[in-house]
Amino acid sequence: MKTQKVMVAFGTRPEVIKLAPLILALQDDPRFSLTTVFTGQHRDMAQPMMEWFGITPHHTLDVMAHKQPLAQLSSKLLNGLHTLIDAERPDVMMVQGDTTTAFMAALNAFYAYDYYVRNEIDQSHGRHTCKIAHVEAGLRTGNNYAPFPEEVNRKLIGHLAHWHFAPTATAAEALFAENITEQVYVTGNTVIDALHLTCGRLAASPRPMPHDLPLDKPFVLITGHRRESYGEGFQHICEAIRDLAQRYPAYNFIYPVHLNKHVQGPVNDMLGNIVNVWLCAPLPYEDFVNVMQHAHLLLTDSGGLQEEGPALGKPVLVMRELTERPEGITAGTAKLVGTQRDNVVASVAALLDDPAAYAAMANAVNPYGDGLATQRILNILHGESPAANTFVPEVKAA
Repeated sequence: MKTQKVMVAFGTRPEVIKLAPLILALQDDPRFSLTTVFTGQHRDMAQPMMEWFGITPHHTLDVMAHKQPLAQLSSKLLNGLHTLIDAERPDVMMVQGDTTTAFMAALNAFYAYDYYVRNEIDQSHGRHTCKIAHVEAGLRTGNNYAPFPEEVNRKLIGHLAHWHFAPTATAAEALFAENITEQVYVTGNTVIDALHLTCGRLAASPRPMPHDLPLDKPFVLITGHRRESYGEGFQHICEAIRDLAQRYPAYNFIYPVHLNKHVQGPVNDMLGNIVNVWLCAPLPYEDFVNVMQHAHLLLTDSGGLQEEGPALGKPVLVMRELTERPEGITAGTAKLVGTQRDNVVASVAALLDDPAAYAAMANAVNPYGDGLATQRILNILHGESPAANTFVPEVKAA
């Protein structure tokens, strides 16, 4: 089989984290020729991630502008990525997840068929000459506006992609429900590969806690940034954290605060002067993993933490009404608690007050991966038997 030319497009911090193991492996695998494109969708937040993993993109776009609408961002991505696909002519476009970068890269790869046909380039079998590989395929909430615009982005990518690398069987079933039944593989999630890589580096070279964050007593690690919670949702979240901090003075509550003003405003106003609430700037990935390893539990609206927390034995309480990662809820590693003040307080209190309830979540089986998703994906791209490249979570003995 000839060397495959793979273009990997990414633009946000989560994309860097989840694609880093694949990029590093592709660089060293003689079966593939790699081109990377960083779109700059999260330039400031993604750059430290690239430095941590040692990734220098071959191409960089400049697509962001203050308060630009999604349509304008999408237009810039379409134009910029078209030029690069035209120049590089990859066999494979690899995208991850559900960002605007991922959707526009996939759409560009699909549109490349028109270019190739009109210019009589490789029309064998009349098939698309730039196939799309979708990493973390099949995540669904069933609500096009939660999260927005990610739910629609990932649905549309799913109907364009050739390979669908589902992190779990539930994600694969969601694809089948949409009549996407070919080239669907359950590989585990590459975020676990990235986490294992980072934990290994931290173990080999221990780091101090960033920002002098305290280790004198156990702490709850908090993240929150979802746009569907802006306004009243964040008001309730902050009220819940304030109540918890007052009720549990023996615990610290550490909150790296997202830079968005809709998050910064209520968090700083309501939590800024509470003695056992520690607000800090967003942390580099490696520092966040270091903090997460020491945390007692996670209170979050993030997607990635729902996968990373169980891998570290940390219970995850999810401040959302819906999640595209129901496997953790089913497995018992995570619980949906919404954003209502009383429910958040009661859910955290249940874990802090009841060691048995805490242990049940901390020791539940992680359904999201075993750290080998990257190799499974590359083997499938190369044409190896998928039967040997399928992730099945192990069931812990009772």
